[in-house]
Amino acid sequence: MSSSASTTPTELGRQRWLRLLPVAFVTYSLAYLDRSNYSIGVAGGMKEDLAIGGGTASLIGAAFFLGYTLFQIPGTIYAERRSVRNLIFWCTLAWGVLATLQGLLQHAVTLLVVRFLLGSVEAAVLPAMVVFLARWFTKRERGSANAVLILGNPITVMWLNAVSGYIVELTSWREMFIIEGLPAIAWAFVFRALVSDFPSTAKWLNRSERDALLSALESEEGAGTPVASYAQAVRSRPVVLFSVQYLLWSIGVYGLVFWLPSIVKAGSGQGIGLTGLISAIPFGVAALLMVLNSRVSDRAGTRSRYVWPWLLGGGAAFYLSYLVGPDNFTAALLLLVVAGGAMYAPYGPYFAYVSESLPRDFAGAGVACVNAVGSLGGFLGSYLVGYLNSATGSNTASFMLMAGSLVLAALITPLVRSRRTPASAEPAEPELAAGNGNR
Repeated sequence: MSSSASTTPTELGRQRWLRLLPVAFVTYSLAYLDRSNYSIGVAGGMKEDLAIGGGTASLIGAAFFLGYTLFQIPGTIYAERRSVRNLIFWCTLAWGVLATLQGLLQHAVTLLVVRFLLGSVEAAVLPAMVVFLARWFTKRERGSANAVLILGNPITVMWLNAVSGYIVELTSWREMFIIEGLPAIAWAFVFRALVSDFPSTAKWLNRSERDALLSALESEEGAGTPVASYAQAVRSRPVVLFSVQYLLWSIGVYGLVFWLPSIVKAGSGQGIGLTGLISAIPFGVAALLMVLNSRVSDRAGTRSRYVWPWLLGGGAAFYLSYLVGPDNFTAALLLLVVAGGAMYAPYGPYFAYVSESLPRDFAGAGVACVNAVGSLGGFLGSYLVGYLNSATGSNTASFMLMAGSLVLAALITPLVRSRRTPASAEPAEPELAAGNGNR
């Protein structure tokens, strides 16, 4: 049995958890803040001030994901071969500048360009941070570590919706972008000061924790199945299936993230301040469920059973919310809370599952491929939900789109064939043969 199989989170030492996970959380929180406050800007007057039609607003929101898709894998390969620390520093600095610039623009065309560039510089952040955490945490710790990283998503959206609406009310959407973009510029320098690329080069890590961690990681790496190239890794069966699944999943997630404030405002008839506060509720529930589900997955030592049931439940909740309809806004909102929580709960186990499907040296390419294809789902979700709402004058088609996508994503998970290491408590890993990705 490998050394990591008998350990639980924090047993190898607490220094990594106390130093690195807060840094990872803040970094991803700032990235998610600067991509998601666009929805508040749209609901808070940006469309009218820049004379942006419904279809154009959707296209601008979706432009982020075009840049995000194109630069995902190149950025992650740089992180694996060179330095996560340097990549995240420069990306954070650049996205802080671009996010702030959104508040100074006067034309829809320039806003579209800035949103594309913002997606480009944020592209490698998530897969690079997953690569980073894989260097610092064992398999038995990784679900919880990834959950803390990705908690930056729902928690940011939660306070973003609650606070940004009131910022817009007190100032304007322009000041909101500026106020929320500047912290990333400062954080870039904090990140560079606190982070080391590898445990072996971290002067702040005590020797006993470093030696135990390096031994555990070396044992895990030795048990992995080798592959010949990045191309072989990203063409493997699990990566292809995960990519399709994440595309479908992202349609639901980003449809909700980008258009929930507009849906809530239309259904409740409230102002932008209270609309933002109401829109924060699903993401508070999501954050709690992410932590609980990831801890249970780590303790159980398995992943898939903590992914697909949640996605299926999220799809069902979206459909039921549609059936309840706008005439019963409270019940419909409660079902959206359930849908939001169910969509976010599997993130920690899911990205641990993906990264564990490849040898450590190629895990970043696999995660980047999955995340890149998923970003196409973000493009489709943010664009199609807005387009369908505008074209049909109702939420019916967009709710069906989000519900159907989540159900299909859930059904794909069991198709990833898995194997268990004999006499081991290691998590089940997706099959990756050295030849063609199949047996």
